[in-house]
Amino acid sequence: MSGPRQRLSAEERQEEIIKAAVDLAGEHGVDAVTTQDMAKAVGVTQGAIFRHFPSKDLIWLGVIHWVRGRLMAVVDMAASQGSDPIDALERVFFAHIGFVERHPAIPRLLFSDQLLRKNPRIRLLIREILAGYEAKIRTLLAEAKARQQVSADLDEAQATMLYVSLIQGLVMRVSILEQKGSLLDEARRLFPFYLRAIGAA
Repeated sequence: MSGPRQRLSAEERQEEIIKAAVDLAGEHGVDAVTTQDMAKAVGVTQGAIFRHFPSKDLIWLGVIHWVRGRLMAVVDMAASQGSDPIDALERVFFAHIGFVERHPAIPRLLFSDQLLRKNPRIRLLIREILAGYEAKIRTLLAEAKARQQVSADLDEAQATMLYVSLIQGLVMRVSILEQKGSLLDEARRLFPFYLRAIGAA
């Protein structure tokens, strides 16, 4: 018989609920997850869930905030380790792919029709995440162009869109085809095509 649950601070319990919501969304899809499911996963009552998050929408908003914090931390760390802008771009690309592999529910959350349609705050937050991400990639591409590492006539905005679309396409394709464990392999095969497309040596 297990002992009493450890008493957590409000912030720790909120993060526990958020992580449970992420895991459940990965297993069952966003639409199917209930607050009762979250309560069961965390080991608390449904009432306890609502003491931390007054509504289910606020749980999903908390989830998207959690995703932004974790993803951007991974991206910033990868970029900081690059020896030059092109190396940083590659590191960010594979760090992002690795993040998705560790958290396969993330694409479902970010592109959930239910969340985007029903919660304008979530839609706005996701737009902010994408805008911040694209700004980082665009800056790296501009630095690479200044160093003559890519085509002199490169359109940084279009190259950024291609970069983001490549990741999204990979994630969605592997998710739809359910090729478990193949996301990183697919990324390794495709990233050299991106480098050629932008005129990288």
